Amino acid sequence: MVKRLVSVSIPSSRYGKEPKMRSIEELLNLGVINLDKPRGPTSHQVSSWVKDILNIEKAGHSGTLDPKVTGVLPIALNSATKALDVLLLGKKEYVGVMRTHQLIDEKKILKMFKEFEGELYQTPPLRSAVKRQLRKRTIYRLEVIEIDKRDVLFKALCEPGTYMRTLCYDIGEALGIGAHMQELRRTRSGPFIEKDSHTLHELKDAFVYWKENDEEVELRKIILPMEEMFKDMPKIVVKHSAVDAICHGANLAIPGIIQTTERIKKGDVVSLTTEKGEGIAIGQALMTSSEMLKNKTGTAIKTMRVLMEPGTYPKMWKTKQ
Repeated sequence: MVKRLVSVSIPSSRYGKEPKMRSIEELLNLGVINLDKPRGPTSHQVSSWVKDILNIEKAGHSGTLDPKVTGVLPIALNSATKALDVLLLGKKEYVGVMRTHQLIDEKKILKMFKEFEGELYQTPPLRSAVKRQLRKRTIYRLEVIEIDKRDVLFKALCEPGTYMRTLCYDIGEALGIGAHMQELRRTRSGPFIEKDSHTLHELKDAFVYWKENDEEVELRKIILPMEEMFKDMPKIVVKHSAVDAICHGANLAIPGIIQTTERIKKGDVVSLTTEKGEGIAIGQALMTSSEMLKNKTGTAIKTMRVLMEPGTYPKMWKTKQ
């Protein structure tokens, strides 16, 4: 006996909701906060404080910052924590102070910083939470902002997983005088940037104001839809008839595609969204965007991480004997 899938046509307008139209209660389950981490606590402690402030079951962060490091720390809430992995793919930007162990000609410092742009090999520092093994990372941009005696103020745009502490040490070794990281602040993590970040105090005040006055304007500025986490990723818009199948772990076939981002390459990690912009899943492209447009059949995307709860859109396929 062979079972085959038959499409069932149901209007999409009756189901789902644009992310920006979610209620505060829904955002507390499917939201993300661009938090400005303070100096002192660990990233895990900050996530725990967010959970306690909002009285929710789960909160998780992406891209751990050392206790002494401040800046952008994206924190996902409840079900949105399933999407945190995508932020590990985004570029990071830092502003820091490197302190040299001796005075040295500024021209030598400027020249050495330029030499550290591009691909380099790093071993994580001893205090790192990951396994200490040699790894290759890319510094897209490394610029000196100011030099004051032995203090070098710099900005770095880099691949995720790049260690600024190691970078400062390696530059010092290359200069032959030694150096260490004195201060560091993250100013960008994937799509989240410093100027749009919020403090724990701002979060607390906005949440209490919402609870006591039923006024949600300020809280909506802080808790964003989880889809903000992958707005910079390649995107594929999925037909409503294919949504629930993906929610149950199915891969995406070409007939289920409405629209794709240009220049998707085979192997790229992409976001799958509904016509209303809701995140369905994260997947890996099995073909290029041009092949998706040219071919009539075939599996285009391998589903890696389901984000949407099954049943959000109705089952639009039935089995036929």
